[in-house]
Amino acid sequence: MVENYRLRDFLGARYWPGWLGLLCMRLLAPLPLPVIVLIGGALGELLYRLHAERRHITLTNLRACFPELNRAQQRRLARAHFRAMAQATLTVPIVWWGSPARLARLVRRRGEEHLQRALATRRTVVLLAAHVVAIEMGGVSLSQDYPLIDMYKRPKNRLFDYLLRRRRTRFIGRLVERHEGIKPVLRAIREGGIFLYLTDQDQGRQGAVFAPFFGVQATTVTGLGRVAALTDALVIPCFMRALPWGRGYEVNFQPPLENFPTGDAVADTTRMNRIIEDAVRTMPEQYFWSHRRFKTRPEGEPAFY
Repeated sequence: MVENYRLRDFLGARYWPGWLGLLCMRLLAPLPLPVIVLIGGALGELLYRLHAERRHITLTNLRACFPELNRAQQRRLARAHFRAMAQATLTVPIVWWGSPARLARLVRRRGEEHLQRALATRRTVVLLAAHVVAIEMGGVSLSQDYPLIDMYKRPKNRLFDYLLRRRRTRFIGRLVERHEGIKPVLRAIREGGIFLYLTDQDQGRQGAVFAPFFGVQATTVTGLGRVAALTDALVIPCFMRALPWGRGYEVNFQPPLENFPTGDAVADTTRMNRIIEDAVRTMPEQYFWSHRRFKTRPEGEPAFY
């Protein structure tokens, strides 16, 4: 179960460094987005040079997924990824504390009619999303107008968990901790909630199959097909993108998937991965390449990283 923290639980000295860091980030929130992006870009370049482990993971992923690029091009893409990740981190204060009007100005929606038509027919909806740098901005912005449901893995830092849950749900969104299981999500969907489904990270073998992602076998949770079948939901791909030079963000809705799910877990998961892959190829630097996406391997394969 998710713990019910109170603010006074975090007033002890052990949390002061965390509060100091949050204060520094909070001071960034009023700055214009292009300025934050500029600072984040410089920070990302520094982290690329200093964070050897994440650099290794990122380059390993890129070499496997983009073999058509030469080593110099892969390194440039890795650097662009680090810049995009740092920029996303520094924009979190805008997501958490920015006014509703500012979020509305920053985030444009394209293809929203696909979602609105589905809701007009009183169909339940699952949004198929991916772990890209704009997911925090896009998700919280959508929760201004739609009752989004998001599953999350509770961070070890209790103070960060407390703030994350309060700020991500400051509109009409709802968070379900992963250890609560799928039942609260199914119940919320049937009550009219819209499930923002992210399944493109390695969560081990349980409830997963191996399906190709950029030509590499990746263990992938099969929950999208199961949730859609249990709730009779339309699945609408929905991908968030940061625009260049701090010009804002886009949330792009695609038409609902036809003939989905089929009941074939491998076929449905392969199709889902291909849809995510197609979206990532339009903004490759913005995907979470620093995650160990291919950590779990088929029997007999050597360690990926």
